[in-house]
Amino acid sequence: MITQKDIFALLESQGVKHDDVVTIHASLRAAGPIENGADGLIDGLKTYLSEGLLLVPTHTWAVVNRENPHFDVRATVPNIGTLARVAAFRPDAVRSLHPTHSLAVFGKDARAFVEGEERSATPGPMGGCLSRLYELNGKILLLGVGHERNTYLHAVDERMDLPNRLQPNGFAVTITDWDGRTTLNPDFHPHHVEGIPVGCSEYYPNYKRALEHCGAVTYGQLGNALVYCCDARRMTDAVMHLWQHADRDLCLGEFDIPESWYPQA
Repeated sequence: MITQKDIFALLESQGVKHDDVVTIHASLRAAGPIENGADGLIDGLKTYLSEGLLLVPTHTWAVVNRENPHFDVRATVPNIGTLARVAAFRPDAVRSLHPTHSLAVFGKDARAFVEGEERSATPGPMGGCLSRLYELNGKILLLGVGHERNTYLHAVDERMDLPNRLQPNGFAVTITDWDGRTTLNPDFHPHHVEGIPVGCSEYYPNYKRALEHCGAVTYGQLGNALVYCCDARRMTDAVMHLWQHADRDLCLGEFDIPESWYPQA
C-alpha cells in the first residue's frame, strides 16, 4: 500500500522542493494500491508542495470539439483517467478554463496561476499554464506512463512553432466559468497532425534516450510504477536542440535520433 510517506520519499529522492510547480500524469493501476486512492495521491503531493503548486491535467479534448463546442468547468468530465476525474471536482482545486487542456491547480496562488486560460487559442500556448513550467523551472512527473502522455511536450512544440501540429481552421467554443458565467473563445485551434493515424505524442518517446543523456529526466519508483521526473527547462532546451539538427519531423513515426544530435550533459 502506497502511503503519504512513500510519496514524500519519492519527491525528496528526485530533488523536488516544497515550493516547486509540479504537474503529474499517472496510471494509478500501474502504481498499485494507494492509501485513499486518487485523493490520497493528490493529498500527498499537495501537502509536500506546501509552498508551491500542484497541477493535475483534467483534459477534455475528446469531448470538447467542433461538434460539441462547449466547456463547463463545473461539469465537463475529463477524458484522461481516474486521477483527472477526481481532481477536476475537488473543492480545494481551482480548475482552469482552458477548453480542451484544463488543469486542476492546488496551492495558495492557484487562482492567479490559471487567470486568462479561457483566452487560449491553442492547447499549449506561450504564456499559458503548461508553457510557464519552463520559466518557473517546473517539474513533470510521469507515474507509470511514458513520454507519450507527457502533455508538456505539446507546449514545447508550440514554443518552437512547429508546422503540422494544429488544425489550421479553428472554431468558436463557449466556456462556462465557476460562477456560471459564459464567455466565447472565438477561434480555437486543436491538435491535428497530417500523415499519421495517431497523435504525434505517441512518438514523443523518440526523445527518451536524448533526454536521459543530458540529465533532463531522472527515475524513481512509487509502488509498482516507474516514475519519470522531468525538468521542464532542461527538457525544453534539449528538445529544441534536437530540432535544430533535425532533417525531418521527429514525431511522425518511430525514429532513432542519432547520438550526434544529442545535447551535451
